Amino acid sequence: MKSLCALAALFVTVVWLTAVAAAPGGVPASVHYIPQAKVAAVMAKGGAIIEDPGLRVLAQHRGAGEATFVTGGKLVGAKRTAPDQMRAPSIDGGQSHRLTKGDVITIPKNTPHWWKEVPTKTIEYYGVNIEN
Repeated sequence: MKSLCALAALFVTVVWLTAVAAAPGGVPASVHYIPQAKVAAVMAKGGAIIEDPGLRVLAQHRGAGEATFVTGGKLVGAKRTAPDQMRAPSIDGGQSHRLTKGDVITIPKNTPHWWKEVPTKTIEYYGVNIEN
């Protein structure tokens, strides 16, 4: 578990540094230190680890294992859940990606994406939203 947390912390750091380098306008607006205990607590229930103008880091717990993740295609039965967010129970078409521990996937803004199947019933992941 400790190695998984260390790997997750390293991943968040790399993604965060990439966001700083790639995003104009000084994203993020401030330095953030999030101790492992808080990351683990948020990962257990799901939610935001960092909320900063133009940058959100989300932790989601759906366990550990592998999963099929679909990007692209068309949302089926989409509903607006927030001013800038649509959710749907599935996607028609798109490209399937078999994700396992340690994989990283990037998704361009406004690209539909969906967990098609999680055979182990659980997976843990971070979502980093960069707004510019």
